Amino acid sequence: MHNLNHKSKTPKYKQIVEAVITDIERGILKKNSQLPSISEMSAHHDLARDTVEKAYRELRERGYILSVQGKGYYVSGGSDGKMRILLIANKLSSYKRLIYYSFLQTLGDRAQVDLQVHHYNAKLFADIIERNLGKYNYYVVMPHFVHDLDKVNLDEVLKSIPPEELVFLDKDYPHLPTKHLAVFQDFQRDIFNALLSANELLQKYTQMVLVMPSDGNYPTEIARGFHNYCVNYQKTYKIIETASEEFVQAGTAYCVIEETDLAELIKKIRQTDLQLGQDIGLISFNDTTLKEVLDITVITTDFEAMGRTAAQMLLEGKQEKVKNPFYLVRRGSL
Repeated sequence: MHNLNHKSKTPKYKQIVEAVITDIERGILKKNSQLPSISEMSAHHDLARDTVEKAYRELRERGYILSVQGKGYYVSGGSDGKMRILLIANKLSSYKRLIYYSFLQTLGDRAQVDLQVHHYNAKLFADIIERNLGKYNYYVVMPHFVHDLDKVNLDEVLKSIPPEELVFLDKDYPHLPTKHLAVFQDFQRDIFNALLSANELLQKYTQMVLVMPSDGNYPTEIARGFHNYCVNYQKTYKIIETASEEFVQAGTAYCVIEETDLAELIKKIRQTDLQLGQDIGLISFNDTTLKEVLDITVITTDFEAMGRTAAQMLLEGKQEKVKNPFYLVRRGSL
């Protein structure tokens, strides 16, 4: 059993209960294996005997352990073989749901997955971890944080999760010193390389515009990747928050994140004599069936592959970092 967190608000006896249950479910504690005595447990973790007795009593009442007179405490049941996973997403967009359902499908009946959402809020995330630490085999985190970063030490919160139980999804957290599993997008490099792959198509445009709302909680690395491409390939460029006030003109290629801005630009272009894909260009982020029907060029990651890869790595016990596929789909709008 791992060491108790003496700074946690969770009572010590509850931490013992959760730790023993987790070890049973992970197969670390097998059926009929003996637990440390109350005296051994209290001495090892510097706890009062009453605390350990209360924990063992709850475990016995819940059917996880049994006491044998004169011999001690034993595990009465084993794991059902299922991993217990807590997936903590930043939001529930249609794309994040693709990741989630692909993750579930790949795991099948070999895992129980609970879902919570931190809504980009570091304090809310810290509270979720504090309430659930020790209850799961794995904690799968989408580490996109914008709000309340000054209210918690995010590094310490993440370090409180045992590194072998921590998984980063969609974005890595590279400065964490411990080794962990990650399936991620490298937003800055991915955007740069996607635009670079369309270099010959972009040559006919002298100006590029990124439409990126500041209130959308999008990774700042997207703007940096866009900036780096424009600077390296001598493009006049600007970054705007909305397309509603934009005056479209020939020789401009737009990169658009939100579908409302994409629709606004298509409407504006159709009100001119400009020909999409010749006089003016459109690139959208993340593919949909509608964008395919409208013949819109997209830069996108493979969301289903992200969920599938993370699940496969968990099932295989791997602890590696994998960059998720990211590419440009060429269509008539460029």
